Amino acid sequence: MEKPAVTHYPIHDLLKRRWSPRAFSDRRVEPATLRSLLEAARWAPSSFNEQPWSFIVATKDDQTEFGRLLSCLVEGNIQWAQHAPVLMVSVARLSFEDNGKPNRHALHDVGQAVANLIVQATAVGLMVHQMAGILPDMIRELYSLPEGYEPVAGIALGYPGDPQKLPESLRQRELAPRERKPLTEFVFSGRWGKTSPLVSA
Repeated sequence: MEKPAVTHYPIHDLLKRRWSPRAFSDRRVEPATLRSLLEAARWAPSSFNEQPWSFIVATKDDQTEFGRLLSCLVEGNIQWAQHAPVLMVSVARLSFEDNGKPNRHALHDVGQAVANLIVQATAVGLMVHQMAGILPDMIRELYSLPEGYEPVAGIALGYPGDPQKLPESLRQRELAPRERKPLTEFVFSGRWGKTSPLVSA
């Protein structure tokens, strides 16, 4: 299923095609493909080249590990994410390695790594749905996260599936038109809240 963005200005086709489905095929994602996605994440920019990201990964090739990571999602996400062939959790290291000082850009940089992963995924026909609905304390316990590491988001990944297999409430959301705020609401100049003339024309 495709839901390309209806944009006001031209953007790259990969960005137009990226969206967050809940319907996934049970088709296996090859390990080599997953390695390419993680390689794309590896080459994301970061403050001082700190690379504060890590990924916990589970595939249905190992049902025990898949079930363990699935249990770290909130119930509403388990309902549909259980059908994806790959689950991940992104993790941020919150301090700089060389001096231990807080890295206030860590979450931003983890987001950049995931964005790289998503663009690579889109390029090879995969879909990604990120989830805020995770259980950080359970992740810390089950995976023995060291002090100073923070679970950021869940990630379901796979090939697109059939929306008709979703429960009715989720199917409606899956098929609904995509929406975004206009540029005039978040591009400012001169002072906060004053729309930039760049986008006000």
